[in-house]
Amino acid sequence: MWRGLSALAARAARVPGPGPPPTLPRGPPRLRAVPRLDVCSPTPRRRCGGDAGSRAPGSTIFALSSGRGRCAVAVIRTSGPASGLALRSLTAPREPPPARSASLRLLRHPRSGEPLDRALVLWFPGPRSFTGEDCVELHVHGGPAVVSGVLQALGSVPGLRPAEAGEFTRRAFAHGKLSLTEVEGLADLIHAETEAQRRQALRQLDGELGQLCQGWAKTLTKALAHVEAYIDFAEDDNLEEGVLEQVDRDVRTLKAALDSHLRDARRGERLRSGAHVVVAGPPNAGKSSLVNLLSRKPLSIVSPEPGTTRDVLETPVDLAGFPVLLSDTAGLREGVGAVEQEGVRRARQRLEQADIILGVLDASDLTSPSSRSFLDTVVAPLVAQSPNRVAQRFLLLLNKSDLLPASTPAGDSAPAGLPHLLLSCRTGAGLDGLLQALKAELTAVCGDPRTDPPLLTRARHQHHLQSCRDALSHYQPSADLALAAEALRLARRHLSHLTGGGGTAEVLDLIFQDFCVGK
Repeated sequence: MWRGLSALAARAARVPGPGPPPTLPRGPPRLRAVPRLDVCSPTPRRRCGGDAGSRAPGSTIFALSSGRGRCAVAVIRTSGPASGLALRSLTAPREPPPARSASLRLLRHPRSGEPLDRALVLWFPGPRSFTGEDCVELHVHGGPAVVSGVLQALGSVPGLRPAEAGEFTRRAFAHGKLSLTEVEGLADLIHAETEAQRRQALRQLDGELGQLCQGWAKTLTKALAHVEAYIDFAEDDNLEEGVLEQVDRDVRTLKAALDSHLRDARRGERLRSGAHVVVAGPPNAGKSSLVNLLSRKPLSIVSPEPGTTRDVLETPVDLAGFPVLLSDTAGLREGVGAVEQEGVRRARQRLEQADIILGVLDASDLTSPSSRSFLDTVVAPLVAQSPNRVAQRFLLLLNKSDLLPASTPAGDSAPAGLPHLLLSCRTGAGLDGLLQALKAELTAVCGDPRTDPPLLTRARHQHHLQSCRDALSHYQPSADLALAAEALRLARRHLSHLTGGGGTAEVLDLIFQDFCVGK
């Protein structure tokens, strides 16, 4: 033990303490030639000659942070101890701007002195920066030649190298600026395509999930301290009464909270990746017309000939602000050829996987054999399985309402007690009601990111919470206090892994690879 403590002390002695405020280095830099950087290349890291082994503490990185291609303004950033040198090299002979203030400067190539662009420059001394290191941002005109020239100039400054994918955010994580769940929230925010995804990602980036886990971790730490104190001082008269009883209550409360979040785990994953909505029904009911209407594009072929759709056609869409994978399926009927029968088999398979089913029937022909067969073989089993399940994941749509005679009450032939909506894909009548109903169903299966507690959006979150819950199931102080303390210690370790404490390099690499080079 003493040998281990000595090693820790020696390691701590090598960690530099807080130094004076960072200043921009002076003096002419020694410059080196670098290969030309092609900012329009889909794999700029290969053109820059970087590799995974080039990532090292203390290095200074640079990259284009805004998207590739021609634009009005492009943002180029640096991070690391040589950021000040890079700024002085490109803006000499003028003085650098004040910290955290935007200033207009003429950028010149450090080697030739050739003007590159007139840009807004910002200087962020660490640790008050995104990464916690000295950072520079250059807001230049977004032409490819301008961006390429500035990147080329930065590459000639000693100590600078092109960044790897996600390296800026990884440095922010390493310097304690972001927890791992906040990093994942940032990645989700960058990739968000719907309002619900944006709201959920922003809440996670703001630290709501991490703060929740930290609160649970504090509960476990306090419980562990009390159990260990009871083990060490059980015979001490100064030990408060009821210590273990309070720990038992805290553990029960925590297990209930974990169970609640684990039950809702799939909601967060659907919100992040998309809910699966399947359109099903007999042939010629208007399924493909509905898919085209909801997706706002001619995805499926529409024809009066039965059996036109023979395979599953899928497209991602934004429905009422929620991400949805919308599937058009073959008409469900028997006695067809081998190809169409395979399409029917795949349609039934998709029904089993669906989060929400949109059942489509022809409102003008509800008594036809195909309509009755759909009600008997698809809807009836769902009702028999669980009446509440139908209300949560099945919507019956009576399409072609424009063909109904004005004197005919719509939906008289629909199953008694089964809610249904009237719709006309040809005229758009009833579409607003369908979208409102879909929003309610999607909120039920995905959760409401504005009001719900923090959601688990990744399988990694669910794994660590489940492992924490499993560890707490072994907490039995009446059997052995030492084993009970170990159960609390293990549960706390799993929570720590969720927010990034003790995470392995392989897990971190997997998370940060989702970021672009400039983030």
